[in-house]
Amino acid sequence: MLTLLLPVVLSVLAGACIVVQQALIANLRLALNSSAWAGFISYFVGLLCMVALALALRDPLPPASVAARIPWWAWSGGAFGAIFIALATILVPQLGAATFLALLVTGQMLASVAFDHFGWLGLAQRALDGPRIMGVVLLIAGVILIRR
Repeated sequence: MLTLLLPVVLSVLAGACIVVQQALIANLRLALNSSAWAGFISYFVGLLCMVALALALRDPLPPASVAARIPWWAWSGGAFGAIFIALATILVPQLGAATFLALLVTGQMLASVAFDHFGWLGLAQRALDGPRIMGVVLLIAGVILIRR
């Protein structure tokens, strides 16, 4: 039971961290009067945390030969994170945290079912079936209800 419950609890915690992160970055943007610098500071602190984690886990630095074999697009994840942070710093104060995150989850759900259905970026292909479509519809209905 604990092995099933722990991932669920950690996933909920990760979701709560996104809310805290967005509120903090939105406040930082207002204080600095700059989305770019708020995002930079967020990523810099994140970088320091990841370095500390790599050191704590004693993960070795990957060799250059491994890095050279990785496709170019695999390196672009940080750019999408930067887009997310930049948009969040602007939109959270305008929309509110609940509406922004509801719309964010809707975008994630629409993209994830498309990526799963077509097997994009190396993901296992999973057909878009009735229950998945119903889940997306219910999620969008929830966004509409939260927005009101």
